[in-house]
Amino acid sequence: METENPLLKEALLAIEESPDEGALESIRVEYTGKKGKITERLKGLGSLPPDKRREAGEEINVLKKRVFEAINSRKEELVSEALQRQLDAERIDVTLPGRRSISGSLHPISLTIERISSIFLSAGYEVVEGPEIEDEYHNFEALNIPEHHPARAMHDTFYLESGEVLRTHTSPVQIRVMENANPPIKIICPGRVYRCDSDLTHTPMFHQVEGLFIDEHANFAGLKGTVEDFLHAFFEKELPVRFRPSYFPFTEPSAEVDMACVKCSGKGCRVCSNSGWLEIMGCGMVHPKVLDMSGIDAKIFCGFAFGMGVERLAMLRYGVGDLRTYFENDLRFLSQFVG
Repeated sequence: METENPLLKEALLAIEESPDEGALESIRVEYTGKKGKITERLKGLGSLPPDKRREAGEEINVLKKRVFEAINSRKEELVSEALQRQLDAERIDVTLPGRRSISGSLHPISLTIERISSIFLSAGYEVVEGPEIEDEYHNFEALNIPEHHPARAMHDTFYLESGEVLRTHTSPVQIRVMENANPPIKIICPGRVYRCDSDLTHTPMFHQVEGLFIDEHANFAGLKGTVEDFLHAFFEKELPVRFRPSYFPFTEPSAEVDMACVKCSGKGCRVCSNSGWLEIMGCGMVHPKVLDMSGIDAKIFCGFAFGMGVERLAMLRYGVGDLRTYFENDLRFLSQFVG
């Protein structure tokens, strides 16, 4: 009987055909707003005879209720339709192949330091780090490098206004450990170091790993065995190793370590300048003065030390021909080291 009302029919048809929530709101205002068609009928009740008002009022309320129900129902339909359209638009085809994510990697220098550390950790060494800004005592004097030594010249060392220096090697870390620990000591010290040097084969900042072993029975034979075992493990080749007499202020005796060329196995090539040998690192027995200045009795204890340049080892292991490649951040180069 309700749908026989022309106004109700008109409202229900408009509601059913409303395309969106905006149109639906306009219909609500048109019929139930302050000046809406149904509201105007309510205002006209006062002009009816008293005996007709109640029946007319009930009819108008039913009409109003029916319109509101239709609006709410249509609104739910519109919301549901909009959600379905959104879901259809964002549908994911799970049968399509997934996009491959490109994995990052550590820089080859970091990989080399990790490899060196891993080898020495397996041999019972501890990895120790120290400050990159050092005082002159730990960087020079405690290592038996006197004030007149060329290594302390301004053209080799970065001096700060405070009088401190950017460390020129990681040996100060060894001094700090010896000052604060009792033998036996078995450590390696990886880290950045700085020198006023820049050309095709040198950079002002580079990386070193130095090792130190202190106990009552350390000797040169142990040093040779340690160095040879490390080089064979690092390059995964048992190539010949030789020790040449050299000089370092903090070791006595001292030696330079050469290894048969990893490229030509000692036959001679461009990498080794046709000599068959590559200079790898320096080493030696810790100078008694260094032990004494660090608070270790040189009459009881002795030790050996060694140091190597990380960039050089990385260049030889990975076949990198230009040192500058490490610092150019070329993704084509770096992506080759994704593990």
